[in-house]
Amino acid sequence: MIENLTLGTAPDSWGVWFARDDHQVGWKQYLDEIGQAGYRYTELGPTGFLPQDPEQLRDELDSRGLTLCGGTIFAGLHRAAALDDAVAACVKEAQLLTALGAKHLVLLPEQYTDMHGGKLLESADIDPDQWRNLTTGYNQLGKILTEEHGVELVFHPHADTHVDTQTRVERFLLDTDPAYVNLCLDTGHISYCDGDNIAIVKRFPERIRYVHLKQVDPEVRRRVHEENLSLAEAVPLGVMCEPPYGVPEMPPLLDALAALPVDLFTVVEQDLYPVESHIPLPVAARTAGYLRGCGLGPVRRWPYTT
Repeated sequence: MIENLTLGTAPDSWGVWFARDDHQVGWKQYLDEIGQAGYRYTELGPTGFLPQDPEQLRDELDSRGLTLCGGTIFAGLHRAAALDDAVAACVKEAQLLTALGAKHLVLLPEQYTDMHGGKLLESADIDPDQWRNLTTGYNQLGKILTEEHGVELVFHPHADTHVDTQTRVERFLLDTDPAYVNLCLDTGHISYCDGDNIAIVKRFPERIRYVHLKQVDPEVRRRVHEENLSLAEAVPLGVMCEPPYGVPEMPPLLDALAALPVDLFTVVEQDLYPVESHIPLPVAARTAGYLRGCGLGPVRRWPYTT
């Protein structure tokens, strides 16, 4: 067993991209099936998907033997005017996390393509002022979360956003304050954007504080390149595939993460939206089985170190 890596999952692995949507499972099915698939730790998913009342959520998790490990928020901080709304949303999320003993808030930049159909919503390029807004905004947000709420901001690079490629990810890390902003390494999004996950781990070992595990199907990714498809168009084609059938190769990646002197949640996020309700459970179970075979398991000990 890899002692510093703890396996978890997220609603995304059950096709959940939105608080409510006819093309994804409901929250009760999701919680019921996590344990059946072999997981004990879960993220909150989109705000409003799981119950927002701390007592109700605690009861629902406890009754299934589950523990909360983190939450996720999208924020368009390249627009300076978006900071106040992002602070309000993150403070609310942080309060729910801390009430249930979790301390990681995963922040994702807003997509410049529509999450439903893939329509281009704004330029894929980012100018120097927008980049400055982005990095200073995350520093300010991280400072508030860390100092006022005891929650750690971990930034999640994402396809179809302004922090997608390895070059942009590394620039983001160099331009942000490690006291307040660190990295949620999403192995699928890095590979989707032709990056090298292990190179990022080796160059910025002190910034890796949380991980999302997923793989990319190289053949589908090639089609995405050739046809210039959006992420919303690529996911239904199966671009994010279950291991061990994609990239990055998991054993060497897990070895690199295991060598870090920090405890890490390694949370499976498989991107299945849209999906029929019977599909996620067997996929999640096979994925959990494979990762357990690689040495991952629910070994988190409380209180844990970061």
